Amino acid sequence: MFYTKMNKFFLPVLLCVLVLTGCASSNASTEATPAVNATNANTTTLNTTDTTDTTSTTTSSPDQKPNEEPSKNSTATTASTVNGNMTVHFIDVGQGGSQLIISPAGKTILIDAGNNDKEQVVTDYLKKENVKKVDILIGTHPDADHTGGMDAVIRNFEIGKVYMPKVQSNTKTFESVITEIAKKGLKVSTAKAGLKLEWEPNASVEMIAPIGTYQDANEMSAVIHLTYGNNSFLFMGDAEGESESDLLKAQVNLKSDVLLVGHHGSKTSTSQEFLDKVKPSYAVIQSGKGNKYGHPTDAVLNRLSNKGIKVHRNDEQGNIVFTSNGTDISVLGNDWKPIETWFAKWKPTLQPDKTSHFSPVYTPLHQLPWPDASFLCLRHPAK
Repeated sequence: MFYTKMNKFFLPVLLCVLVLTGCASSNASTEATPAVNATNANTTTLNTTDTTDTTSTTTSSPDQKPNEEPSKNSTATTASTVNGNMTVHFIDVGQGGSQLIISPAGKTILIDAGNNDKEQVVTDYLKKENVKKVDILIGTHPDADHTGGMDAVIRNFEIGKVYMPKVQSNTKTFESVITEIAKKGLKVSTAKAGLKLEWEPNASVEMIAPIGTYQDANEMSAVIHLTYGNNSFLFMGDAEGESESDLLKAQVNLKSDVLLVGHHGSKTSTSQEFLDKVKPSYAVIQSGKGNKYGHPTDAVLNRLSNKGIKVHRNDEQGNIVFTSNGTDISVLGNDWKPIETWFAKWKPTLQPDKTSHFSPVYTPLHQLPWPDASFLCLRHPAK
């Protein structure tokens, strides 16, 4: 009788407990579902698209404020993520262009390689900097004063990726570059706006031009924006007013500490509006001493001077090297030239001596730029 009463009491209680437990479990399951969906939503937001030429990622900057929209090419690395010095070399190739970028890990980018007669200068400079491989080789456009030395670079160094804009030239110089590319079994990737080049994890390398297709080969120049920590560099090739205008319309991030002035300081480049957007602290002009084009022009030099921009020139300082630790930038100039260039300036004259032999009148060994020049002491037999 007692057990019967107890069963009548506990059975309803037990049933209520089971019902309540089931409801709680159901509610917990219902609340967990949006959390899973939120995770899926984040994965969609952080979607990355990889192709052979480009990598684009939509993320929020660590310094971005809530509800703040990221910039159009907000890929700048922060100073805390970089370690070591990156160097940017503006090689003195006379009336032409060539820039070598070396990361702290030793990875390299070579943008252009001067004219045909400067290929030895470029290859020797790379060897001087202990370059064994050019990870990224960029020919900004097919003009000889930019691509003339590229064939020698391809012959003498291991090459990673090659970028050139989709514009052709019927010159022997351009044909020679294409031939060397084919000999090494390399492929050319099209240089165009919107590419993020895979190079150094702690640096951002973006190709921001050419945006469109232009009749003038100069306007087709590949334009590179390089960011390392809080420092940035803008390499303009021979881009002129039309390309600059399209860059301004596209509203890409042009702000840079160092600007390689477009087209060697020609009046057709570096407009006031463009310069106001870049806001550089330094400007570099690659042009040859006494060149027939009058580069750099007074108009461009005046624009730079009026903005208080420090100008560095290959024709006045030789090679120019910037060093960045991600926060600070330093710059040095040096007049290094390969031995062959010094030798070309040394022109011995012949005059007879007392033994009726002809001996070259040469510079004393201690005045020559290499330690042992005894091989120059040649005697010419009498006729």
